[in-house]
Amino acid sequence: MKKITLTALALCAFAFTQAQDIKFGAKAGLNLANLTTDYGNLDGYSNDNKMKPGFHVGGFVEIKISDKFAIQPEVLYSLQGTKVKSSEADFDGYSYSSEDKISLSYINVPVMVKFYPIEKLFIEAGPQVGFLISAKNKSEYTETDGDVTMSASTDVDVKDAYKSIDFGVNVGAGYEFTENLFASVRYNIGLSDIAEDGNNDEDLDLGAYGSYFKTRNSVLSISLGYKF
Repeated sequence: MKKITLTALALCAFAFTQAQDIKFGAKAGLNLANLTTDYGNLDGYSNDNKMKPGFHVGGFVEIKISDKFAIQPEVLYSLQGTKVKSSEADFDGYSYSSEDKISLSYINVPVMVKFYPIEKLFIEAGPQVGFLISAKNKSEYTETDGDVTMSASTDVDVKDAYKSIDFGVNVGAGYEFTENLFASVRYNIGLSDIAEDGNNDEDLDLGAYGSYFKTRNSVLSISLGYKF
């Protein structure tokens, strides 16, 4: 994943050496986030995960290197995660079901290459590095063992269960309504496993997502931005 960081730094260095015009700006918008997880072949285990709404807000620098191309480094606060229902059962009368809301807060630093095929319309792609600043899990679960059923809810800090740095790539497109105002849609594909290796602490209620399985971020973002 060092290649992601080096690519981002190289793009920034190239942009500043070739800059024809530099503009600063701010952007904010909606996140539709999820976590993709490989559970392997677990007998009797199923889950139903859904996108979790969140938001992002931050600033950027647009560095025009030609009429058709620009490089745009950004720094964004991003609320991500997932909502998931899971269940497990065996043939001895044991069953378990839970509903979890995982909230992951990141400072994301994408570096986007923008291409304008026609005036005002752009497509973009580029690497991203994310820094985890908090992780919470709100969970409600029911466990049945024979004739005994127990229900409970928890709200715990699970930051220790996730890696502090995430690497990914972004692809997207946007439209500039005026010289300053624009809207864009972007999809972030997580490349790194964000579950912390070896963290099997039973006191950390991770719900359906935890360090036993490979877990990656997936975020669809809709933004409105303004260039100064």
